[in-house]
Amino acid sequence: MATSTFSPIKLTHHQPLHPNIRSSSDKPFLGSTHKLRFNSSFKSSSPSRLTRSNNATIIVAVSDVVKEKKTKPTASNSNLLITKEEGLVLYEDMVLGRSFEDMCAQMYYRGKMFGFVHLYNGQEAVSTGFIKLLKKEDSVVSTYRDHVHAISKGVSAREVMSELFGKATGCCRGQGGSMHMFSKEHNLLGGFAFIGEGIPVATGAAFTSKYRREVLKEADCDHVTCAFFGDGTANNGQFFECLNMAALWKLPIIFVVENNLWAIGMSHLRATSDPEIWKKGPAFGMPGVHVDGMDVLKVREVAKEAVNRARRGDGPTLVECETYRFRGHSLADPDELRDSSEKAHYSARDPIVALKKYMLESNLVKETELKAIDKKIDELLEDAVEFAEASPAPQRNQLLENVFADPKGFGIGPDGKYRCEDPKFTEGTAHV
Repeated sequence: MATSTFSPIKLTHHQPLHPNIRSSSDKPFLGSTHKLRFNSSFKSSSPSRLTRSNNATIIVAVSDVVKEKKTKPTASNSNLLITKEEGLVLYEDMVLGRSFEDMCAQMYYRGKMFGFVHLYNGQEAVSTGFIKLLKKEDSVVSTYRDHVHAISKGVSAREVMSELFGKATGCCRGQGGSMHMFSKEHNLLGGFAFIGEGIPVATGAAFTSKYRREVLKEADCDHVTCAFFGDGTANNGQFFECLNMAALWKLPIIFVVENNLWAIGMSHLRATSDPEIWKKGPAFGMPGVHVDGMDVLKVREVAKEAVNRARRGDGPTLVECETYRFRGHSLADPDELRDSSEKAHYSARDPIVALKKYMLESNLVKETELKAIDKKIDELLEDAVEFAEASPAPQRNQLLENVFADPKGFGIGPDGKYRCEDPKFTEGTAHV
């Protein structure tokens, strides 16, 4: 059996991703401007140098996962983490996600979208780093910040934009809206408005994969599930219950914490007794990993191992991606609570700019190739907006569909027609 880079044994110390690239104050959170508590007496820079005694524990530092892959010479003496083709896929997906969200902001302020709209700007490296490694049969469970997860999983920009416009051509026929993207075709199992409620759904999806493989003997069912959620969710009970269940049954699931350091207006460091969320994994017998969520190549290396581990049947992994959102919590948030210096600090670490710089300096691509992708995406988004605006609104008789398992008991009258088609059905209410 293939060995895993990660270990389920309790981690004892956090290490930065690249030991030779540290922040000026050498803090455990990669880009944080806050000072955290940690054991500064630890001196070893690599877990491979540690000897294990009866009382010792193995340390799993993702820095070594990335470092070894990056420095190990190949037959061609290349140290590149990605090929040109892989780099272009990552770049296109990240730029599409960023540009899509920017277009959403324009449409929202023009009155084309309603309700709460939460944008993903700044966090693209997490979605792209994980989801672009998945197969179509693999499942993704998202949060209310779900537009980019949907696009990374393969849902078209047309479908997502139409859903945001509340049109019948949307991926949920206009009934889901911004916070509830869903696609059966692409195994996107939904965005969830309440924090934590998607994690049990993801755990159930992972259980389904294991049941099909081990009980129904579907040998080719090696599907995995990625559950995305934020730092605020990691203080909720469903998170702990599902960690326990996933570890107990060795479910093929990756718990991906998108730690953008703020739960709406509450600083993660104020709300959590131990802000290093990755430590909660070993408490349940699974690996816990902390990775720089502003670097898609680092995220991708960690994601590869976590996904392969789940696919092999070695169980779940908890991955904490330290990232940052470049906009307020939602488009209704004036974003006045976060310090301007903190926002500037993370804006300088833009994941798209970093990937572009890496590919150009490594001579993987030419500037003209990246500009061609930018132009392609601009045209694609213009098309998505035009498509959404021209699409029809949902029919009134769609109102009661998918509400009850057997709608005949409520939504369909004796004549076989939906009751909402009766003009008297909406009397005294807002016009539908």
